[in-house]
Amino acid sequence: MKEHQGILVVFSGPSGAGKGTVLGEYFKRCPDTVYSISATTRPPRPGEVDGTHYHFLSKAAFEALIDNGGVLEYTIYNGHYYGSPAAPIRRELEQGRDVILEIEVKGALQVRARFPEALSIFVMPPSFAELRRRLVGRGTETEEQIRDRLLTARQEVAMAADYDYIIVNDVVKDAAARLETIIKAAKCSKKFSQEFIKEVLEDA
Repeated sequence: MKEHQGILVVFSGPSGAGKGTVLGEYFKRCPDTVYSISATTRPPRPGEVDGTHYHFLSKAAFEALIDNGGVLEYTIYNGHYYGSPAAPIRRELEQGRDVILEIEVKGALQVRARFPEALSIFVMPPSFAELRRRLVGRGTETEEQIRDRLLTARQEVAMAADYDYIIVNDVVKDAAARLETIIKAAKCSKKFSQEFIKEVLEDA
């Protein structure tokens, strides 16, 4: 049997759901998993390193990627392009490594359209009351900003049913364990076993 190709995991959830915290715990458990690095046309900020924080590209280079189908998704924010280059992701997958693409729901729709074999996972808080508590606990936003985030969160949670799996982030370590279990189980599903099935039939 050939080495199993890696899986692209589309990972979404509302602000305050704890996506980054869950992923931080998950990467401790599964250090061989790769975190997808986005590309942008905005200039680097002090301390940012190309290829670590972002792939910093010129506008012309980014638009060439778009024209050639080289990004799985992209958007424009404050006059700059942001997106997910396809080549680094496919390279890691071909080498058998799983890739996590943490992305908001609109970008996730683009990825799933261009890369239907991706596994999509949505992270939810236990309740909106808990989500509000977490946002308030940050102490970084005004009451109006928190209301806006909660409104956006309602819209995002309404799209959760379109994802393959839902993870409730009640206890971070438990949520990370669920994520690990889901990815392991997905590799045994028919969706991710088509190449192996063909391989077996070729030897029949």
